[in-house]
Amino acid sequence: MGSERLTLAHFMYEDVRKEPQATGELASLINDIAAACKAVASLVNHGDLAGDLGGAVGRNVQDETQKELDVLANDTFLAWTRRGGQLTALASEEMEEPYIIPMDEPRGKYLLVFDPLDGSSNIEINGPVGTIFSILRSPDPKRLATREDFLQPGRKQIAAGYVLYSASTTMLLTLEGKGVSKFTLDPGVGEFVLTERDIKVPAQAKEFAINASNQRFWDPPVTRYIGECLAGKTGPRGRDFNMRWVAAMVADVHRAISRGGVFMYPVDEKCRAKGGRLRLLYEASPMAMIIEHAGGKASTGLGPILDVQPTDIHQRIPVMMGSAEEVEILERYHAEAEDIPASRAGAAE
Repeated sequence: MGSERLTLAHFMYEDVRKEPQATGELASLINDIAAACKAVASLVNHGDLAGDLGGAVGRNVQDETQKELDVLANDTFLAWTRRGGQLTALASEEMEEPYIIPMDEPRGKYLLVFDPLDGSSNIEINGPVGTIFSILRSPDPKRLATREDFLQPGRKQIAAGYVLYSASTTMLLTLEGKGVSKFTLDPGVGEFVLTERDIKVPAQAKEFAINASNQRFWDPPVTRYIGECLAGKTGPRGRDFNMRWVAAMVADVHRAISRGGVFMYPVDEKCRAKGGRLRLLYEASPMAMIIEHAGGKASTGLGPILDVQPTDIHQRIPVMMGSAEEVEILERYHAEAEDIPASRAGAAE
């Protein structure tokens, strides 16, 4: 048997060939994103050899500690994607305002939204970190982009993906209506290679991921759900559950996709004033698109994340995603909780 492998570039080229109306612009953009992720992977793999990448260098727009590698990863993404001629603007967790492509530079018809380094608190312990990205259509590529151009619900995404930097560097990618595919970075040739097609989230789960240190702040539906999981075989769920928490959304969601489970960062009394913990545009929406295209569900607790209409590029929302059965239970518990009106549960209008 031969050892032929399908690279990400060839995968995208095949996709373009199947759609005669396609220009290849999306394929070029995704290849630029992949190049940026390979550059970030190199930084992560160098670890302490590259300096104090886990050292604090300031606060970002979210008023969160910004690490050296956060800044480097963001700059890397800008350097690899902004001059490719496919974009009108880019928005990032690490930038207060979008980067607008000037009219006198190469421009295209897409918007790129990204979290350059998810889970940066894991840098100093050599733990898993990741990158999340989302591609939207620009409402009017003929003019300068605006902040408001990014305020599109998740259902309008035309592509989304994430890269997990861990024992191997792995990318999960989904395109409109085309399922979820996995690519693994082959360090020998420096290319992402297709390793799995049509990924599906297992329907049933025996694991959940949540930051249990916030238990005292949880709303009753979340307390009820976790309590039933912890009750195990003798409880109403009739089976034992394990709790897992990596503190990097990419890693925790990747586990749920790989072997079933649910990842949760619900709204609670600690983050209610902000609307939630995770950002809608560059964390929740792209991950929700991947989960739904893999047969799972992604919800705020009150409805699908992909249906939420953004009101700000840095908007935060509650997140519950993974195996469909588990998310449906969480939604039912929220619907039955009469003492938690929508305004308190963190739902966006």
